[in-house]
Amino acid sequence: LIVGTYTNSCESNGIYVYQFNAETAEFSLKNSSEKTINPSYLTLSNDNKFIYSTNESGAESTVSAFDFDSKSGKIDFINKQNSEGNDPCYIINDDKNVIVANYSGGNIAVFGKGKNGGLTYVKQVIQHFGKGANEQRQEKPHVHMVYFSPDKKYVLANDLGTDQLYIYKYDANSKNQVLTIKDSVAFKAGSGPRHLILSKNGKSVYVLQELNGDLISFNYDNGVLKQTGETTILAPDFKGKFSSADIHISPDAKFLYATNRGEANTISIFKILDNGKLETIGHTSTLGKGPRNFAIDPTGNYLLVGHQYTNNIVIFKIDKATGMLTDTGKRIDLCAPVCLVFSKI
Repeated sequence: LIVGTYTNSCESNGIYVYQFNAETAEFSLKNSSEKTINPSYLTLSNDNKFIYSTNESGAESTVSAFDFDSKSGKIDFINKQNSEGNDPCYIINDDKNVIVANYSGGNIAVFGKGKNGGLTYVKQVIQHFGKGANEQRQEKPHVHMVYFSPDKKYVLANDLGTDQLYIYKYDANSKNQVLTIKDSVAFKAGSGPRHLILSKNGKSVYVLQELNGDLISFNYDNGVLKQTGETTILAPDFKGKFSSADIHISPDAKFLYATNRGEANTISIFKILDNGKLETIGHTSTLGKGPRNFAIDPTGNYLLVGHQYTNNIVIFKIDKATGMLTDTGKRIDLCAPVCLVFSKI
């Protein structure tokens, strides 16, 4: 289990590596990075040998590359590059490129990879334009996520500031036109698309709206999205402040989970029907404050929620028949955990 943290609110080295037992939920700290600033989102290379992280720090923001030894958990810094936009908040990679969503910069930056796994020059920067109905949160573009389609032909990008999802054609080998725009999808004014997830079969896309709690379902076919459903992650009787956060699907593809922050601090559970639509199963407390990110272990036995404000990771057991969660009582205490990624050993 690899965890990225915010380092400006309490004592943190940045990235931490834990051995996690998917049968018992027992864990042990293996290693951590040397001091790296606000690695608030991480991505692991396909060969398991490199970690790439954002370093979310306003105008000083960077993107970093690290050597990773999955047996010992050792992390060694390779190099970093300017993120080419303020406050990077999401990062993905394949064998050729590292792609970053810059939230405050309102843009996407594409970096090449060197033979040593390090980041080379920036290949491309795509700037978004526009604003939304929410004057506090949508005063300009805010790219919140970049995500590969299963066949790697496209990159999908949520822009919270403009209420748009952009679909880019992806050319891994291009020197300066890695991404070219194909299409976009508009959402309700003021909804704020934050994170999305593709179904395991690649036929459905689910987009979580941060500002209104909507969860929108689409059919996906070769870069084309057609809306099929709409629901909410808000409990029927909830009236307080909220801020939708993260979304994931169980490894068996039966259930979808989504977290909600603010005064809610809940995780919503949905059954994925055969046609890809969602059926609400329930809502449960995440037992902490600020459940910004969560991860399901590859066996599907446990769901781990990182709490930015209560400084811990709460470990839930998943009932694979019902999708419901029960508290194991186990906690990983850590400064502001905000990104959880599982690797192979």
